[in-house]
Amino acid sequence: SFLLKVVGSEALFQLEEAEGGFDQFTRSYRTFGVQRQPDNSLFFKEWAPAAEALFLTGDFNNWNKFSHPYTKKDFGKWELILLPRHDKSPAVDHNTKLKVVVHTKEGERLYRISPWAKYVTREEKSVIYDWVHWDPALPYIQIHPRPKKPTSLRIYEAHVGIASPESTIASYTNFTTNVLPRIKDLGYNCIQLMAIMEHAYYASFGYQVTSFFAASSRYGTPDELKLLIDTAHSMGIMVLLDVVHSHASKNVEDGLNKFDGSDSCFFHSSPRGDHSQWDSRLFNYSSWEVLRFLLSNLRWWMEEYRFDGFRFDGVTSMLYHHHGVGTGFSGDYSEYFGLQVDEDSLVYLMLANHILHTLYPSCITVAEDVSGMPALCREVQEGGLGFDYRLAMAIPDKWIQILKELKDEDWDMGNIIHTLTNRRYGEKCIAYAESHDQALVGDKSLAFWLMDKEMYTNMSSLIPMTPVIDRGLQLHKMIRLLTHSMGGEGYLNFMGNEFGHPEWLDFPREGNNQSYHYARRQFNLLDIDNLRYHQLYAFDRDMNRTEDKYGWLAAPPAFVSAKHEGDKVIVFDRANVLFIFNFHPTKSFQGYRVAVDVPGKYKIKLDSDMVQYGGHGRLDHNTEFFTEAQPFNGRPNSIPFRKTTGQNLDLS
Repeated sequence: SFLLKVVGSEALFQLEEAEGGFDQFTRSYRTFGVQRQPDNSLFFKEWAPAAEALFLTGDFNNWNKFSHPYTKKDFGKWELILLPRHDKSPAVDHNTKLKVVVHTKEGERLYRISPWAKYVTREEKSVIYDWVHWDPALPYIQIHPRPKKPTSLRIYEAHVGIASPESTIASYTNFTTNVLPRIKDLGYNCIQLMAIMEHAYYASFGYQVTSFFAASSRYGTPDELKLLIDTAHSMGIMVLLDVVHSHASKNVEDGLNKFDGSDSCFFHSSPRGDHSQWDSRLFNYSSWEVLRFLLSNLRWWMEEYRFDGFRFDGVTSMLYHHHGVGTGFSGDYSEYFGLQVDEDSLVYLMLANHILHTLYPSCITVAEDVSGMPALCREVQEGGLGFDYRLAMAIPDKWIQILKELKDEDWDMGNIIHTLTNRRYGEKCIAYAESHDQALVGDKSLAFWLMDKEMYTNMSSLIPMTPVIDRGLQLHKMIRLLTHSMGGEGYLNFMGNEFGHPEWLDFPREGNNQSYHYARRQFNLLDIDNLRYHQLYAFDRDMNRTEDKYGWLAAPPAFVSAKHEGDKVIVFDRANVLFIFNFHPTKSFQGYRVAVDVPGKYKIKLDSDMVQYGGHGRLDHNTEFFTEAQPFNGRPNSIPFRKTTGQNLDLS
């Protein structure tokens, strides 16, 4: 860690010396690509070190391939100035197409999109995206301030394109109008937006990025995304971008790959520059211009669209030369400190986090890392990588494994608790019962694992619950509450799973006849009063609101006082809230003594068995529970509780 801290400091020093500081360096989107000057002339700049010549072509010059050459500058840079027309208007109109023509040393002529392109579109019958000059006369101006950084982070993971019941690609406007109010009502204070960076292949879920500075045009315009974020801010909701800096699409004509005709440019040359499993290109983080590009990319999304932070995708792949492929992690330190670690990537992540948190103190960064890299979520000044949170990726895998492999009576309470609490001390985690990963084709949502085909026929509240539906509803709530309350310092839910969304996710592709049937979220199920989906929705909403009141996510880890294998009971306290879970498939318990820390009177504040949540209403909420000065299970006080299902109590 000390060595990396020194290396990171050297990188910062070099930025100060060569570029006038990281503030200017990370605003390179103001000088690269295309920039309109005060006199309406247009300044174009690219980095293409292997190119022999560069030309600009487009609608503005009737696609003449040679009339507008770039001038070669030092360090592989190329520049071009287009003077304004006679009427003083810019030479390139808003919403018209452009291309960079690259001539290689081998005599090839290549047509490319600028890596700094801010808007790209695809015509309906085309497979290739076009660079479109975006310079509206009246751009949208965001007016609402960024929300304050919450102490308890409750994330709603969302994908704009599937955020509608319709069998189509949904829009930014639809999300703003129809989805944001639901997120606000549910009590989430942060949205994690997926698949925003432009990606030519919709079915890649946004993880094969082709244009890094362009917000995806398949959902609408840049201004409509700005309105979405501004509206979220007006509701007090932060917005994180799911940023993909771990790799890039192999696309050549509308991607970064072989931009200047070489195998490298932004990437390592093959084979180091290829990810064998993802079929994508890997960045050369030791390159000065790659650092400029990626760090400026982060700054662009923060400044231009006013995102509040990032979820960094594929961090495990970045951290190691083996990219986590065919490698298990036991937690032994030799797995994290050795020649298998990619120090260039580590320094890039340290720089990114240091710069982001220096310029934007309320910025939130989340790492998707399955390896458990130590100090990932410690400050850069301490020798850490500087992330605020890491995703607790073992938790959803554990729930899926349990539901796939175990009978209810074989659930191991100790193993569940170990998975929920097994995190590095002093490094904050985002807990989740399921995310988009668990819902992708080949798997299915927790609700569908629990209730399967009966969700098609037996979710009506007008008929008695079948045993399958009854079990599914109760476990769906209890799994989420246990994960929420014990699993981390933040919580994440994927869009629609809060109400038990059925089936799975599958994007239109050749293998399903380009069907959108599974690439949508059926929010319409909530609007049918006699379906039980709204009961799960109500529980998720009240779970978040209860956390907002008592703040267990911001509290120290839970103290577990009971994990009874025979009774299938879990008891713990966190933030002066007592949680009691009965996972036994057939038994309720009376006179069950539970341990508490603080003496006094306790009342039920959240009860998964309430009728409005699809429960049976077996508990009297008027009951008051008084502690007895009888030490029990490591706590100085205890309560002889009458019945247990899945609830929490609060000291009042």
